[in-house]
Amino acid sequence: MEDSAGVLALLKIVYTIYVFAVIALIVWFAKGVTNPEGKPRIVKPATFYMYVGALIFVGVSIHIFTFNKIPWVETDFKRHTIEKSADFDASKQRFDIVAVQNKETGEQKFILPADRLNADGMMEIECNQYIVFDVVSNDLTYGFGIFRQDGSMVTQMQVGPGSRNDLMWQFPKNGTYHIRSTEYSGPKGGRYMTQKNVIVVKGCDRDDSRSMIGGK
Repeated sequence: MEDSAGVLALLKIVYTIYVFAVIALIVWFAKGVTNPEGKPRIVKPATFYMYVGALIFVGVSIHIFTFNKIPWVETDFKRHTIEKSADFDASKQRFDIVAVQNKETGEQKFILPADRLNADGMMEIECNQYIVFDVVSNDLTYGFGIFRQDGSMVTQMQVGPGSRNDLMWQFPKNGTYHIRSTEYSGPKGGRYMTQKNVIVVKGCDRDDSRSMIGGK
């Protein structure tokens, strides 16, 4: 499984080049429109439309070739078979989490499954194992996001009250992660809905340098 940070870094480069190509097209078109009457057009119409066609072709190709590189796409397509397979052990690979607001104080927080935490109070995950985070809300709409030590986001989902909110994910590198609400749910949400160092991934042959405590 591709790491979301790696995919994002590649797409930044690709789309930056593509945006400059589109800007060049706009400048090209503007120069043609403002060209004084009587002077030959800077670019022939056929050449201009060939350039437009090339941009469309490249844009569509980018989406086709990066489709399966986006981390959650392949997992979403295979999910119905993954959970039914004999290799999927819900007692080890599913984490039930509750997002709740205290009715008296208004404070909001995630309640982690106490019986699934290790001695350090973390949800310990095996490398490349399919994991399901099942988050329940009975009051407000929250977000559930997983973040690296440097603050960059791994993945997230919306958590709606009274509905199924679960996220399947694979971690291909060792690391320690935070969880945080990614949805505004009132003034008592942000600070209290951030819990640091609650997910730890072990057993990989690579470390996520952006998710190691102390940057190591």
